[in-house]
Amino acid sequence: MEKLTEKDKELIRGSWESLGKNKVPHGVVMFSRLFELEPALLNLFHYNTNCSPTQDCLSSPEFLDHVTKVMLVIDAAVSHLDDLHTLEDFLLNLGKKHQAVGVNTQSFSVVGESLLYMLQCSLGHGYTGPLRQAWLNMYTIVVAAMSRGWAKNGEHKTD
Repeated sequence: MEKLTEKDKELIRGSWESLGKNKVPHGVVMFSRLFELEPALLNLFHYNTNCSPTQDCLSSPEFLDHVTKVMLVIDAAVSHLDDLHTLEDFLLNLGKKHQAVGVNTQSFSVVGESLLYMLQCSLGHGYTGPLRQAWLNMYTIVVAAMSRGWAKNGEHKTD
């Protein structure tokens, strides 16, 4: 796994901490953006049968549980910036799970864009070019591990 610079770690930790203890509303912003960019991803959530409009899905207890899990994964990555390699097995497994439910690896980049969008909305003027790059560097490391797990679970889907 690649390593982050000390400056990257400082920027990531400071910005994540500034989002506060309850990060679920920030996660909802992230997923709202994700579904704007790639609406078909909403179909991967099996509990969305009666969700219309998308906002109804985003407020369902099942979906909020998923948002919470995603924010906890980000929190784990931020907590392990000095030793991201310790999350390797977890991230490989996460990639396998995403492949199994039909997520393609191209969607990982859309999730990254949505994460950066959420940070920009949440941090306002605190969202700078170096901060964006630091988060992008961390996300690239995380997605590389997830993609390895995804590939181990089946052949690459390029649709």
